[in-house]
Order: sequence, then structure tokens, then C-alpha cells
Amino acid sequence: MGHLTFQAQYLTHLGAKGRVVLPAEVRKALGLKEGDRLLLRVREDGTLELLSAREVARRAKGLFAHVAPGRSLVEELLAERREEARREEG
Repeated sequence: MGHLTFQAQYLTHLGAKGRVVLPAEVRKALGLKEGDRLLLRVREDGTLELLSAREVARRAKGLFAHVAPGRSLVEELLAERREEARREEG
């Protein structure tokens, strides 16, 4: 994954139905692809924060690392969901 500094700025516009286009350079640097889920936060000061689902998961994993040291609760949850989906399909 590429790296963007906080100082990176891009001019974009609000399009039809409230759509905002993320520049290709940003999508590439963050490893974003069409259909990826994003979390948009509106801060008290009126600024916006946009996080990829991958970044949300990474931050959540860090918040709860002390709960199960040496274990990935995210990976365990994903494995459980995959198993449930497999049972439903089978």
C-alpha cells in the first residue's frame, strides 16, 4: 500500500446525488477499489474523516489487543462468518 502524508490535498467536487470522487492517486495509495466500504465521520468542528473498512478493522484490533494477547479476534470472527456462510450454502 502506498503512503500519503497528512499534507496531501486534492480539489474535488460534490456531484450528482452527493457523490464525491476520490482522485485515482488517493485510491491507489490507500488500496481502495470500487465497491469498498468506507466510514465517513463528521467531526464537531465540521471536518470530515473518511476511513476504509480495513482501517476501521485495524484500529479496532488495536483497541482490543489487550483482551486476547497473541490472538486475532478479527481473524477468528471472519473464520466464524466464513464457516456460517459455508454451512448455509451447503
